[in-house]
Amino acid sequence: MDVFEAIGTQRAMRRLKPDPVADEDIWKILDAAIKAPSGGNRQPWNFIVVRDPDTKRKLGEYYLDAWNRTYELASQAMLSDPRSARNFRSAEHLAHHLAEAPVIIIATLRKEGFAVGPAAGGSIYPAVQNLMLAARALGLGTTLTSLHKLHEDEVKALLGIPEPVETMALIPLGWPQGRFGTPMRLPVEKVVYWDKWGERRQR
Repeated sequence: MDVFEAIGTQRAMRRLKPDPVADEDIWKILDAAIKAPSGGNRQPWNFIVVRDPDTKRKLGEYYLDAWNRTYELASQAMLSDPRSARNFRSAEHLAHHLAEAPVIIIATLRKEGFAVGPAAGGSIYPAVQNLMLAARALGLGTTLTSLHKLHEDEVKALLGIPEPVETMALIPLGWPQGRFGTPMRLPVEKVVYWDKWGERRQR
């Protein structure tokens, strides 16, 4: 698939079929992930591929609790806004069905002497995006979420993640129930300035 087609049609796929994903496809996706840049080429990432039903079920419990704690109060307001209702229902579906995804990938970051924060994300999120674009090229759906981090200690204990390592993303992976398509975004002219803040150009 042309890279611009993959970028232009890769959107969050939160409704996934339970159909299995082949090891060959998972390796191909992860091999694309580790081709991403990282600060100083330290490559401080690791990826945990979760397919065990009991482990996925427990991750699903943590995720649903985090969803309820985060969105319970905001749910009515979001559902009353047509612009956000569809996205909210999709995210809510994932919260209740995460364990049904055939694969869950946890992206982690080894701290290695630096604090984990926005700057550290530059050494893991390009790899996550590579992973998601590679999945799109194979017709597999993904979404990037981090709600599980409300249960960071429990997730680390469940997966045997050592203390110097932090989880940075949870990515459900599977064959999508819906269709890929261009995500809704503001026109690029609305968000790009030239030489100085506020200076716009038309193309």
